[in-house]
Amino acid sequence: MLKMKSILSGLLILSFILLTACGGNQSTGAGASTEHQGESNGKPVEIEFWYGLGGKLGDEMKSLIDEFNASQNEVIVKPVVQGNYDETKQKLQAAIASGKVPAVALASDVAWARDGYFASMDELIAADEAFKAEDFIPAFLNQGKVDGKQYFLPMYGTTQLLYYNKDMFAKAGITEEDIKTWEGLAAAAEKLTVKENGKTTVYGWEPMWGSGNMIDATLSRGGHILSEDGKTVMIDSPEWIETWDAFRKWLHEDQIMAIHSGGQGWEYWYKTIDDVLQDRAAGYTGSSGDQGDLDFTKVAAAPQPGWEGHDPAPVASAVQAGILAKASPEQQEAAYKWLTFFMKAENTAKWSMNTGYIAVRQSALEVPEFKAYSEENPHSRQPLLQAQHASEPFIDPTGGKITDALEIAADKVQISNMPAEQALKEAKEAAQRALDQVTGG
Repeated sequence: MLKMKSILSGLLILSFILLTACGGNQSTGAGASTEHQGESNGKPVEIEFWYGLGGKLGDEMKSLIDEFNASQNEVIVKPVVQGNYDETKQKLQAAIASGKVPAVALASDVAWARDGYFASMDELIAADEAFKAEDFIPAFLNQGKVDGKQYFLPMYGTTQLLYYNKDMFAKAGITEEDIKTWEGLAAAAEKLTVKENGKTTVYGWEPMWGSGNMIDATLSRGGHILSEDGKTVMIDSPEWIETWDAFRKWLHEDQIMAIHSGGQGWEYWYKTIDDVLQDRAAGYTGSSGDQGDLDFTKVAAAPQPGWEGHDPAPVASAVQAGILAKASPEQQEAAYKWLTFFMKAENTAKWSMNTGYIAVRQSALEVPEFKAYSEENPHSRQPLLQAQHASEPFIDPTGGKITDALEIAADKVQISNMPAEQALKEAKEAAQRALDQVTGG
């Protein structure tokens, strides 16, 4: 996550909560070639799967890996857990340099795909009659394409939602109607904040550390990262400056909001959640994937707001997995077999119910348990509602330099109390230089 857990369109409202799935009893292998893998030496093919998931998410992933390993005798997946998504990418970079790579990782990078570090899955998909590309949400599947080839498969979708303490809202007389705009959310946060001797003891709201929440809010004010022709960085426009400075003011001047930063892995994330569950904050902005860790007798979920006069437009993105190019052909086929097992309807329905992440295939709707669960747990439908106005994730043409500039600027605003205009102008200069090298500007 980047610093987010961070992440994830007429079918969009339904399909965003679906999970990746082929069909109930259909084979999910990569064609006949996978049926005989490992038979040459009588042993299953062993592969490493790297992923940066903690807490309940990590437990759920390990459970599915164990189930996959027990379901067949051709492949053994060995889980290798990293601290978070960013750490996974850092470790992959070192592994690629050394030539000793895992077969598959919960990671994606357009530049790395173009550089040949990830393998195209087109041949494996073509050999797999159970793949059913039309069953995928187009926006999610397209996020895994690089120059027309499928390098990554979407495992699940994510988007940032509002989570609030129901008792604290009720006692303050605040309803969801009051937080339909960012202006309304700030007013509610001020009302919910408790200060003693000039020090805030209960915060009205806690945004999540990093640029993600503030980018969402900027898109919901009509801001853009790049110009329409893709040649100019736009992150110092009024929409950006006004939005980011509003967050700075709420955090540092008004002290009605707070963030947790630093720590190991997802430590800052879980500290934020704990503040709401333990009545130290009235609400926070977090991932749809947090739903597996939350107590919905205590909290409720709501879509992100827009600003007055603007429709909300937060990002919804797919968390993707890729197969490493330096893995052997047998390991690549084994990795594909594991990924498609994850996409079986019953497995991805279970993942959705237990984690709150958004589904990427439509066939999960046919799983009876999933239907019953969504009716009994209305919070699970909130990602669907947000999908009606979600923005697609930004694909950085510089290989991450624009994104990095935004992360640095976010720290300057959120942690160092630097005026947003200064932080964003500095970020714009660095980002524009990087973009010019790509576009020749």
